[in-house]
Amino acid sequence: MAPRNRAPAASTPSTPSSQPTPSRTKTASNPQHIIHGVWNNYVAKTPQRTKLIDTFMAFLMVVGAVQFAYCVVAGNYPFNAFLSGFGATVGQFVLTASLRIQTNVENEGEFKNISNERAFADYIFGSLLLHFFCVNFIN
Repeated sequence: MAPRNRAPAASTPSTPSSQPTPSRTKTASNPQHIIHGVWNNYVAKTPQRTKLIDTFMAFLMVVGAVQFAYCVVAGNYPFNAFLSGFGATVGQFVLTASLRIQTNVENEGEFKNISNERAFADYIFGSLLLHFFCVNFIN
């Protein structure tokens, strides 16, 4: 193998520049400012319908966490009931996330053939089907 020729290293001053880069400023690197900016952007630009869907998804996450904590602390004697309830919560969360994606204003280009009413009708049908199977799984 022939040895590779290395380019000479460019001489750069070893002292850092006196002006900080934008990524290293105190404001940009503070997580509290980032979270505050994201929250303000969410409150200002998100439609009310999407905020309502997000609230329901947060409620479903809390219900799923409570069910799981109850199963860990108190036991899971009727295991089918736990699986059915937890499955219904997770399934409803997934269906709601799908509804949120389809009805989001920013995704109109991807779902141009699906109206908001059609997306909601699909959501209701999927929810009824999910809960039918969950109730039958309890036995």
